[in-house]
Amino acid sequence: MANPLAKLARALGTKPWLMRLAGGIIWADKKLHRAFGGRVSLVAMAGLPSLRLTTTGRRSGLPRSTNLLYYPDGDRFVLTGSNWGRPNDPAWTLNLRSCPDAEIAIAGKAVAVSAKELEGEEYARMWRELLRFWPGYEMERLAAGRPLPIFVLTRSC
Repeated sequence: MANPLAKLARALGTKPWLMRLAGGIIWADKKLHRAFGGRVSLVAMAGLPSLRLTTTGRRSGLPRSTNLLYYPDGDRFVLTGSNWGRPNDPAWTLNLRSCPDAEIAIAGKAVAVSAKELEGEEYARMWRELLRFWPGYEMERLAAGRPLPIFVLTRSC
């Protein structure tokens, strides 16, 4: 049985006031991640797929982690750099552009991945799929005033 909160989360995700709560949501999600060893997140509690992405900092060379909503596309993981509708791409997108090798953790289990940023027709096709999955991306794109980068992560060998 699907989590009934997923439908509510998708509806709330189209409300502009939700973007103003980003700081509190991120804070609470980090606390949950630490307390439960990565097995619990706000996004997952809402019945949506979530992962923890760890990239290599493009300037520092240090590991940088963030919890993200993802779109499952077969055995691939699709990430959207919405940054809650802010005008700049999130730091993790810049890090993946610099070094596409990363790690994700799903329910606390680590997986090595390689990222590819989509462009052109691949981007357009995936954007349509993403809007069906998370309609709020269009609101975030308009608020940001920029195209939202899309990355496809595949398991490394």
